[in-house]
Amino acid sequence: MTETTILDELTYHPESGSLRYQNVRYLLIRPETLAALQTALEAEIGTQRAGEILFEAGFTGGQLSARKYKETFGFEDRQVVEFMCRMGGEIGWGHFRLTEMDTEAQRLVVSIDQSPFALAYPSKAHAGVCHFTRGVMAGVASGIFHEATAALEPLCVAKGDPRCQFVIESRK
Repeated sequence: MTETTILDELTYHPESGSLRYQNVRYLLIRPETLAALQTALEAEIGTQRAGEILFEAGFTGGQLSARKYKETFGFEDRQVVEFMCRMGGEIGWGHFRLTEMDTEAQRLVVSIDQSPFALAYPSKAHAGVCHFTRGVMAGVASGIFHEATAALEPLCVAKGDPRCQFVIESRK
């Protein structure tokens, strides 16, 4: 697999005030900002609906990124997931580990140490809070499996678990 990294190829375009990687715009934002958005949404519309909205936003980005980088680099499915996991760490989303990928069963399990979303969450949670990341990984899996996916976060640092973990499976 190509050792292309986002940090090596991230470019700043002063005329537009943008950061780009492979002509895709990215932005830097503090995790506390997203945690404040999440908790405000939870207070306004409820925890479940807020999680659904953040999941869908992440899903869109994950699916678009998986397609873009599969086309750009000609990656096989596993290479796409490994690249997205490496990229997640490079852009500050924690240390991603692909712990299981079964294309036949259409199952993907990813663990993350030091998730900034879980670490920035302002209180102890009763369920996973990394909806955005869960959505990104579900979008990646959906792009690879070509099926709708279900995604759970059975482990989350915000609940007191040692790491965050996402289990994504086809809904077929």
